[in-house]
Amino acid sequence: MKRALLASAVSAAVLGVAVLAMVPSVTANPAPAPAVTAVAVADRVDNFQLTDQTRLAHELYYFKAAPAIVLMSQTNGSAVSQKSAADLQKIADTYKAKGVLFYMINSTVGATREQAAAEVAKIKTTIPVLMDEQQLVGENLGVTREGEVFVVDPKTWKVAYHGPVGSTQAALDSVLAGQTVEKARVNVTAGKMIAFPARDHAKDFAKISYSKEVAPILEAKCATCHAKGGIGSFSMDSYEVVKGFAPMIRESVRAQRMPPYFPDPHIGHFKNDQGLTADERKTLIHWIEAGAPRGEGEDYLKVNAKEVPEWPAALGKPDVVLDLPAFNVPAKGLIEYQNQYVDNPFKDDTWLRAIALKPGDRRAVHHVISDHRPDPKLPRPKIPGGSVGSYTPGAEPQIMADGAGAPVPGGGKLHFQMHYTSYGKASTDVTQVGFYTLKTPPKYIKRSTVIGDFAFMIPAGAQRHTETAYQTFPADAYIYTMYPHAHYRGYHVELKAKTPDGKETVLLSLPKYDFNWQRDYDPVEPILVKKGTKLIATWVYDNSPANKQLTAETKNADGMPLPSYTVNVTWGEQTYQDMMYFRVNYRWADETVDNVRNDLQTALMASMNIGALDDNADDLVQKDELRGPLAGLKAKFEALDTDHNGGLDAKELAAAGIGRAMARGNVEVPDL
Repeated sequence: MKRALLASAVSAAVLGVAVLAMVPSVTANPAPAPAVTAVAVADRVDNFQLTDQTRLAHELYYFKAAPAIVLMSQTNGSAVSQKSAADLQKIADTYKAKGVLFYMINSTVGATREQAAAEVAKIKTTIPVLMDEQQLVGENLGVTREGEVFVVDPKTWKVAYHGPVGSTQAALDSVLAGQTVEKARVNVTAGKMIAFPARDHAKDFAKISYSKEVAPILEAKCATCHAKGGIGSFSMDSYEVVKGFAPMIRESVRAQRMPPYFPDPHIGHFKNDQGLTADERKTLIHWIEAGAPRGEGEDYLKVNAKEVPEWPAALGKPDVVLDLPAFNVPAKGLIEYQNQYVDNPFKDDTWLRAIALKPGDRRAVHHVISDHRPDPKLPRPKIPGGSVGSYTPGAEPQIMADGAGAPVPGGGKLHFQMHYTSYGKASTDVTQVGFYTLKTPPKYIKRSTVIGDFAFMIPAGAQRHTETAYQTFPADAYIYTMYPHAHYRGYHVELKAKTPDGKETVLLSLPKYDFNWQRDYDPVEPILVKKGTKLIATWVYDNSPANKQLTAETKNADGMPLPSYTVNVTWGEQTYQDMMYFRVNYRWADETVDNVRNDLQTALMASMNIGALDDNADDLVQKDELRGPLAGLKAKFEALDTDHNGGLDAKELAAAGIGRAMARGNVEVPDL
């Protein structure tokens, strides 16, 4: 079997995937087709993840429970593509209740999300357009022109039907009935051709150099974790290892699970960027599809193989290492948060340039957050206290921006909130904290705040539930770090800046959030936030059966709670519950170590409560925005709305008794 103009050297034994086959076609339109080089249609669709025109990610195999999935090639500005999309929308409306999923895929070189969004608005379709920017999905499917439909059976991931939109409904009926589609391959002759430049040079994929092209990518983007002593599941230290894992590497890269770095590449530039570039992604995939040839040259993975150091190589040994108290993690059961208080190792006021936390048992430590607790017997600290380090799965060291430092007042205690999760085996955790100090005070003070909604509710079974919260900055500030956090239901997250004139700018977007890899995102240059700007965090949650991290059961055999899609979910500390949380680290533009502006911090915190509830960011909380634990306030809304403008402002919320206690998780309706 051959895959014309693609990497024909690929074998199923090497890749672990089905080889594409030419299938006899039935002509739907007798008109002669343009002369093109034959391209085989995929017999089976390999997993992939693409982002749509709204910046939301979609992974194909995530939807394995769907009865059928329909994909259609699409281009912008074409009458044929617009007609095909309109026809497909009618079919989608018919089969929506049956759970069939519909997507359009745009593989046009240079096409943008903005163009696709404008096209969707023009033709009034609700079908997402997946942007195949590297053309890897279109290549794999065997797309040649716009308007090609692929009906996929998720039970086998085989292409049950390929052809024009006109025969799609009949094909779907057969798939849903568990029957073979009678005319499984129908030629598509209408519509313009889509150019796939790499496909024209597929014969050259075997010439991609492992030594000069592939190994350097793997060394830079993969081997830092996939090394002896690292958190990767295997050590990527030779060609032989890479060859053996080639099918898994290909699938992980196509599904965008690896490398575990998830910001939208079109939004922002970050210091800790570990993502693959478009060219790197294509190089790896095409090399593997060519059979992962060894070629000539040195094996730099083997030559440069290193063991992961005890502390981050970029920082070296910490100036101070603090051992937290040992905790015996039980093999099973729910573990309440452990609050550990240790003597502050810094007797004098100290400034930190970096902090690294090293869990003793990574499998058990869900998260660590911390703060400084002053000694009440001593005078008030001269410098503000704050976090002294945090950890979540996949976290990296926290490195302060140039010229800034994290303050630690001398004396008192350091408080560490430890969240442990049992995993079937008893263990003992001794987490260590490495402090890297500044020898002289910095110019700027690193501050932090958390944007969140502590009164949200995610309905049972909801597949795309959205929650929004914001804080309003009372003065100019510079953002150093953005860090989103949710639990298993977190699907997508963004942070926007909305200036007083209404202009919105997306600062960070994770098309697909991954609970197992929670990172700080540090802009290459601090982002200026002007006075009056709202920082708006938006979370999308998946509390549906499609989320494979959730179950139908609410408890396990031992009676312990499980993350379940059958329950309404509110804020909670444990992983079977969820959070709406977005930390931002910043500095006030007008604050230095010699000019401390605690008044600005107080003013920022004052916007926390209304920002948690005001979903449309109009500085008022309407009745329909009182949801979840605060829904009981609806009955008293008119009495609370003292100026009768249809919304509760910050003063009216405060008068209602909704104070900062809500921001600490106490969201009981006040007794008015």
